[in-house]
Amino acid sequence: MSLTKSESIEFECLEVEQPMGTFYVGVLSKEQLTKIATADIRSLEGGSEREFLRFTGFQRPLVEGRVRELRQYVNTFDAGFPTSILLAIEPDNAQYDEKRGVMWIRDGKDVAVVIDGQHRIAGLESAEDRFDSIVAIFVDIPDHEKATIFATINLKQTRVRKSLAYELFHYAEKRSPQKTAHDIAVLLNEREGSPLWHRIKRLGVATEGIKGETVAQALIVEGIIRLISRDPMADRDTYHQGKKPNPPDEDESDRHPFRRFFVEERDSVIARNAFNIFEAASEVWPVAWQEIRPGNVLNRTTGVHSLLRFMGTSYR
Repeated sequence: MSLTKSESIEFECLEVEQPMGTFYVGVLSKEQLTKIATADIRSLEGGSEREFLRFTGFQRPLVEGRVRELRQYVNTFDAGFPTSILLAIEPDNAQYDEKRGVMWIRDGKDVAVVIDGQHRIAGLESAEDRFDSIVAIFVDIPDHEKATIFATINLKQTRVRKSLAYELFHYAEKRSPQKTAHDIAVLLNEREGSPLWHRIKRLGVATEGIKGETVAQALIVEGIIRLISRDPMADRDTYHQGKKPNPPDEDESDRHPFRRFFVEERDSVIARNAFNIFEAASEVWPVAWQEIRPGNVLNRTTGVHSLLRFMGTSYR
């Protein structure tokens, strides 16, 4: 089989040998990738002549919320997908020149099946600027091997805890809702005399040598973010472009009561309100706040989440 230049995409590629088999690593533009790739989604669609093939697919249906997030993310100032998108291509649609290290792929719609990375590809459709992606291409592998690769990747990878992800905003140089909320959570946890002193699991798991940590940092951070931002990713991007968000209108202030303080960079006011709501709970229900025992929810996830929601409601 030989593909002509007019009917193919040509790009440099490296051949990789691993126990799972041989595959090829290269780079495709967003235009090329979104054109050639299709996901083999595991779903049963009655009335279709491809019903059985669709049912035996291995990919998960697209999660629309995740796609919306990625379509917004790809246009932020520091967007990046540094890990490979995995594609499977039939031998009639791919040709590799080992001497030159060049791959040709038929330039057509749905030439490649996505083994892993379908949400990233869907997100790339909204990228406004150049956005190349690393791809790992498997040529001529049967469906059961595609499914095995997909399952292995998704079973072996460990999801990063949200609390750990928020902890990394400590290193951010620019302002953002995530950084502000993280800094307030740390203040509540580290300042002696705080009602949440040593109560917050900074990395999402108990800290060695400290007893009494009852809530994850992510709970506090996300509760505060909801009070200051409708779109934290957009706010973060605004600050990194050297700009500032516009002052909130009445509707935005009603939905996010501490938005004005965030835009005015008065984070201490937000922190003081958070301190006050937890201190009030500790004074009204001192036993329930201090005791860590089964059935006591006030100082755990349910209680702290409710107090954060009440803080926003009571401030309006």
